[in-house]
Amino acid sequence: MKQANRGWWYTTTGAARERRVWGTAAVIALALAFPLINRFLGLGWEAKVIPIALFIILALGLNVVVGFAGLLDLGYAAFFAIGAYTAAFLTSPVSPFAFVREGHPVNFFVTMLISAAVAAGFGVLLGAPTLRLRGDYLAIVTLGFGEIVPLVVKNTPDITKGTQGMNPIGFPEIPGVLFAVDPVPWYYLIVTVLLISVVITSRLRTARIGRAWAAMREDEVAAASMGINLVTTKLFAFSLGASFSGFAGSIWASYLQVIAPEQFDFSVSIFVLSMIILGGLGNIGGVIAGGVLLGGVDRILFDWISGFVHGIGAAINNQDLQFMDVSRSRQLIFGVALVFMMLVRPEGLFPSARRKAELHAAEESEGVAAQERAVVVEIE
Repeated sequence: MKQANRGWWYTTTGAARERRVWGTAAVIALALAFPLINRFLGLGWEAKVIPIALFIILALGLNVVVGFAGLLDLGYAAFFAIGAYTAAFLTSPVSPFAFVREGHPVNFFVTMLISAAVAAGFGVLLGAPTLRLRGDYLAIVTLGFGEIVPLVVKNTPDITKGTQGMNPIGFPEIPGVLFAVDPVPWYYLIVTVLLISVVITSRLRTARIGRAWAAMREDEVAAASMGINLVTTKLFAFSLGASFSGFAGSIWASYLQVIAPEQFDFSVSIFVLSMIILGGLGNIGGVIAGGVLLGGVDRILFDWISGFVHGIGAAINNQDLQFMDVSRSRQLIFGVALVFMMLVRPEGLFPSARRKAELHAAEESEGVAAQERAVVVEIE
């Protein structure tokens, strides 16, 4: 009987793994075919999908810090800004570096790697002073760091051009590919970086460092007593998460061709964190689903609702409705959605099994205690 049960378990696990593989392949195929589908249906979503995919990369990086390691980071937009300005320094003709102004910019793909490395370095600088902090105190420090970086950019116009912004910024150069006029190459570049990010994070989650993050997230004292080096484990989480943000920042700067400190305010960190909370902490697929859902609402649904409201206003000759911008209420809508999620499903829509068990451990303990009390009452 035990052997039969064991065989059934292995068969079920293999079937689940096979379904997961086929599902992943279908999602990748759909992502690669999206430009063709978009052109065939005439949706015109190229410019809207690119920022969504880019913010999913940010969400994957923040998921390493928050979902895997359990370190609440509210200043993640700062690393996004650091990656973007690093790319601008190395490729823009208004760069403070003389060799770039003289017409010798760094290759864009090398710039991406340098931006990721610089952001990772700042991640270590942020993580080092916070090694003894947890919970709310860690959140406050990271929030302060996220506010400091845009302020430094604003107040150093000789280097960063301040609120004026830096432009233009160098394009990727691939023979036969026109990044300057066609958004499709940008889409495939971002999807490629996204797939690489998924592979890296999924491999690390099941590796030794991933198990160390999970142990540290559940109980730092117990993890340290088992021989886990909390210093290197935390610093690696901060640096790896920041490197993803640096990658995304370099692409974002080149895609927009202009960067300014207003693009990296606190709302960016909250938006990315909302993707993780909505999709499911610690689950890579859930983070991607949350990013697609929240990004689709922000970039596509709000525009459609605004157009619908404008049409109603024109039909009834109401100027208030004709000029109403529904997207201005995005923060209110996202806030209500997060409050609802925390009350109804705090683990997110598609949580990892481990995180779901952690969040519902208290409820299960209360249920067991209630059952034990009921048994005691019956015996008495």
